[in-house]
Amino acid sequence: MPTQHPTPLYTTADLRQVERLAAAAIARDGGIPLMERAGRAATALAIEMLGDTGGRVLVFAGPGNNGGDALVAARLLREAFHPVDVVFDGDEHRLPPDAAAALVAWRAAGGSTLDAPPSGGHWALVIDGLFGIGLKRPPGGVFATRIAAIAALARAGAKVLALDLPSGLDADTGQVHGIAVEATRTLTFLALKPGLLTAEGPDCCGELTLASLDVDATALAPASGHALDARHLAGLRPPRRRNSHKGNHGSVGVLGGAPGMVGAALLAGRAALLAGAGRVTLGLVDEQGPACDPLQPELMVRRWHELPRIESLGTLAVGPGLGDFPESHAALRWALASGLPLVLDADALNLVAREPALRAALAGRDAPSILTPHPAEAARLLGTDTGAVQADRIGSALALSAMFDVGVVLKGNGSVTALPSGVWFIHRTGNPGMASAGMGDVLTGVIAALLAQGLPPSDALTGGVTAHGAAGDAVSAAHGAPAGLPGLTASEVALRTRSLLG
Repeated sequence: MPTQHPTPLYTTADLRQVERLAAAAIARDGGIPLMERAGRAATALAIEMLGDTGGRVLVFAGPGNNGGDALVAARLLREAFHPVDVVFDGDEHRLPPDAAAALVAWRAAGGSTLDAPPSGGHWALVIDGLFGIGLKRPPGGVFATRIAAIAALARAGAKVLALDLPSGLDADTGQVHGIAVEATRTLTFLALKPGLLTAEGPDCCGELTLASLDVDATALAPASGHALDARHLAGLRPPRRRNSHKGNHGSVGVLGGAPGMVGAALLAGRAALLAGAGRVTLGLVDEQGPACDPLQPELMVRRWHELPRIESLGTLAVGPGLGDFPESHAALRWALASGLPLVLDADALNLVAREPALRAALAGRDAPSILTPHPAEAARLLGTDTGAVQADRIGSALALSAMFDVGVVLKGNGSVTALPSGVWFIHRTGNPGMASAGMGDVLTGVIAALLAQGLPPSDALTGGVTAHGAAGDAVSAAHGAPAGLPGLTASEVALRTRSLLG
């Protein structure tokens, strides 16, 4: 793994344990309760969002502890002389104890609760305290109405602050249960949740802030997974010795480039060179393909059946533009039978998904293998559909990793990497500008190059995915589009990856 510690991620079940242990320690030591701490953190961020102009605040408080957090924030905002309206949806006689106490304190401070937002009101800030981490079904009835009202207020210009996570979002998977709040900012408590970082999570969260509430979650329970960002590229690849030559830095073979798809193989090969491989040879399926790459003449170009005769090959990248021809099948069979580390992408994955013999060959390999599917490719390999994969991205990546005993990156918003040991990561690099042709080919080349340079498969996988996404972020930011640059090309990302890998 990279030298810096990744950021821990906690599932709902593990967070419940953290909450119980933290609350017990606070009760024993006489500290400030967690709900009060959460309310204070929410108040500070709400005041920041209101800015110098201030304005009226509308708080939606739900029937659980998330509603209690919102009620504490409402009370503290009122005490700070901000006008606050509270819409409370719940049975006050069935509230959890801390939330019930927060409601009593709100009323004792002179606050009142409303059954619905006042008609025609205008609010500068809306606080979403409807649901916390426990929601696993679509919000119905009045709660769906409340979420729709928050969306309407946002369209009218109100900022939206979601507490812990946007209501309607699954904390574990990032899926939206029917309808969900789309916040301007989200203040999450105790630890990051995986659903905030993948699938629909980032779109719902807006700007994400963590408030630990002075609790060290890792001291109370182990993290379920971890998040990686560009900081974790530091120390990924050791510096080269001055006394070195190209043979010290690995040799990559790229199998692909069927008729009409040679560009995919070229992109992967160029990316492997830029990511530091000492030598890269393309093995093209297209017998009429080019004899050289005029834009990257350092690439050696052969036909695929010539690659088995190259003894220096250390790693194979198989799939970019591989196609579905007899030669494609033969090339993949040879690669799977070889003792070389493999990175499989695109058509290689589709062929494995269709052919039992290829599946068995992949599962039976002794050498390291890495799969880089997008959701549709993952669905074919798992024998399911894209919706099922996206409904549980972490579970899908882990299932693929276990099925073939390989490292996996499930690409997409918040790409998920999974290792055969059951360890998983979510990557916080990358942006929607990277939704363009050739990006996956570049990623395949980068991972293959890191493998060829001797990085352990886990580091080549996680480091390659992180660097690829960070390169897309850097190019977008350089063009003044930090949220994603329309028209971002895979070639630009490959070139920027070089400098990020050091």
